[in-house]
Amino acid sequence: MLPRREIFPNVIEMNFQAGHLLGCNVYLIFDENEWIMIDIGYEEVVDEIVELVRQLDFPLSQCKTLIATHADVDHIQGLAKTKQLLGTTITSHPLAVKPLESGDKLITFAEIAAQDIHLEMPMVQIEHQIEDGDVVTVGKLKLEVWHTPGHTDSQLSFRMGDLLFSGDNIYRDGCVGAIDAHHGSDIPAFIKSLKRIRESDVKWLLPSHGPIFKKDDALLDKTIARLESYQHMADFGTCAVDWPLMDEWEDEIIEGKGPQ
Repeated sequence: MLPRREIFPNVIEMNFQAGHLLGCNVYLIFDENEWIMIDIGYEEVVDEIVELVRQLDFPLSQCKTLIATHADVDHIQGLAKTKQLLGTTITSHPLAVKPLESGDKLITFAEIAAQDIHLEMPMVQIEHQIEDGDVVTVGKLKLEVWHTPGHTDSQLSFRMGDLLFSGDNIYRDGCVGAIDAHHGSDIPAFIKSLKRIRESDVKWLLPSHGPIFKKDDALLDKTIARLESYQHMADFGTCAVDWPLMDEWEDEIIEGKGPQ
C-alpha cells in the first residue's frame, strides 16, 4: 500500500499523490471508507488513477460519486470509463448534463478543427444534478455547492470549511479559464463569480489546474479589473458586452471628422 499524501486533512490531489503530472487536478475527498472524486481528466489516465486509489487502500466500491466541475473534455473525458470501473454514479450541474450525456464534441472542446484537435468524447449518464446551495456529503464531511459560471455556464465550485475547490475560476498566476463564446463563457458572470470568491472568507483555493494557493485578495482584485476591461474589448468578440470604439466612430462620422 502507498502512504497517503494528504494536502489537507481528508483531501488528496492525485497529481501530487502520483508525483508527476497526470492532467487536470483530480481531488479525492474521503471520510473513513466513503470517498468521492472531483473531476477525472482524460481517459488515458483513468487506469493509473484507479490503480492509485486501490494502492491507497480506498475500497473501490465505496466511491459515492464522481463529480464533474464542468463539461470540458480535459476534465471529464475519462468519466464513462471510471464510472464503469468503479460501479459508481456521476454528478454535475444541470447545464452540463446535455453535453455529457450526448458526448457533444464542440461544447466540450473535444473538437477544434482549426487547431487540429479531434478527441473522443464518450457519452456518460448523469445520475445526480446539483445546484448552488446544495450540499454534497462524504461521510461526516460537507461540501457546499457554489455555481460559479463564467468560464462555462455549468462551472461548479465546492466549499469545505476554509477550502474552496475553485474549478477553472482562477489560478495562482491570476489567469482564468478560457473565455470562448460557443463554450458558454460569460464575462459579466465570470466577474460575479470572482467577486464571490473575493468576498468569501475561505483561506485556500484548490483550482482545477496548477498549484493550490492561499486566497490572495489583491490577486483577485487585479484579475477582476482585467476581466472588467475585457467586457469592452473587441478581442473577446461576442463575449464582450460592447465596443466603445464603434460609438466613437459613429460620433466621428456624424461630425464629419476625418483621420486623426
